[in-house]
Amino acid sequence: MSRSRQDEYGVDFGLRSRDYALHRHGPPAGFYERLTAHTAIAGARTLDLATGPGVLALELARRGATVTGIDISASQIDAAVARAAELGFSDQTRFRVARAEQTGAPAGTFDLVTSGQSWHWFDARAAVAEVRRVLRPGGHLAVVGYSYLAHRSAVAGDTEALILEFNPGWPMAGWSGLFPQWVEDVVDGGMELVEQFCWDYDDLYSHEDWRGRVRTCNGVGSGGLLAAEVARFDEALGRLLAERYPDPVPIRHRLWCVVAREPARTGADSRAEWGAGADSRAESGDGADSRT
Repeated sequence: MSRSRQDEYGVDFGLRSRDYALHRHGPPAGFYERLTAHTAIAGARTLDLATGPGVLALELARRGATVTGIDISASQIDAAVARAAELGFSDQTRFRVARAEQTGAPAGTFDLVTSGQSWHWFDARAAVAEVRRVLRPGGHLAVVGYSYLAHRSAVAGDTEALILEFNPGWPMAGWSGLFPQWVEDVVDGGMELVEQFCWDYDDLYSHEDWRGRVRTCNGVGSGGLLAAEVARFDEALGRLLAERYPDPVPIRHRLWCVVAREPARTGADSRAEWGAGADSRAESGDGADSRT
């Protein structure tokens, strides 16, 4: 089985599944509107990779898709199932534990595969091969990132400075929200590039939501700090927000998306058929793991 960067870095977003479900925002509405210029969401059979508590999956379901979500974390899957029931999307969604590189899905099943704020954690070569295997000919892959910008937002910059006080070795501070490698990933993997698009936007966060969102950060509660340290950090962040920022506060983000298409297959297509060895652990959800 392929090891992901998430394995290598010791990151476990399932440690903060409740915070993930309650406080992490997904991409803005403009992302879904732009995607529909290339492929219909309503009625689409969709696979959401690393769905976490179903951030992307449940919005796709709200827009009319039928969605299978997968995640390596059972607690994220449980959160996705619970959230789907709360929102009335249980009939449109199916969640189970699996890797992006080994989904366990039948070949040619899906019209659309999505990856929200998670592709950078995968073994890209293996993930593209698996996406191609499970897509129907002409099906689409949408890889999207929606990252806060510490260098464009005072509150995000102050938050990252505080993270580094508690976790000086954290390697992901100051991220630009740019993922140019994704284009090479999909093209080198044999898919047809349809479009790459990017824009900056302000996402309005309450103090409570921002604290919860930051607790899910891989430098804080998803493997970066011990539980007692997470609590101390969270208290310090609460004081910082109360002293310096209004509630709610706009936080600058950058959306980056690559859309690719699975080409028509021919008899010369040499890709291997799905074989034994797929992760067949308990079903319940797909997850969206994030950089921070």
